[in-house]
Amino acid sequence: MLMNTIQTDFEMFFRVILACILGCLIGWERERHRNIVSAGIRTYGAIALGACTFGILSYYISAGGDPSRMAAQVITGIGFLGGGIIFRQGDYVTGLTTAATLWATASVGLAVAFGLYFVAFLISLLIYLLLYLPRMAWWKKISAK
Repeated sequence: MLMNTIQTDFEMFFRVILACILGCLIGWERERHRNIVSAGIRTYGAIALGACTFGILSYYISAGGDPSRMAAQVITGIGFLGGGIIFRQGDYVTGLTTAATLWATASVGLAVAFGLYFVAFLISLLIYLLLYLPRMAWWKKISAK
């Protein structure tokens, strides 16, 4: 019985590490192309790690209950965190993309928490592309104003 518990613990730890790595990759993209590093590798990695941990806890602690209850609070909490990143000065708004990608990165952590590894990888890739594509020359040509 003890070995089964250790195996489960290592699987949970693997999930947290994977979520953190995927979050860090998204944060790395943000850091690479921004002068202000208010939300970079550490922030994105910590959000994915935390969302994954809370997702795992909600799944294992619920014991027949509803595991989505704690996961829903992660969504709300990250939304609140993102709200603190958005700044408005007149007609100029900053931090909106950062807030949105932080919120989406929490979904990567929750996907890993529930064992949806491939989905988490694809979500991470999609978030990365959303952040990277506007920097491509061909993208700038098709979206020129």
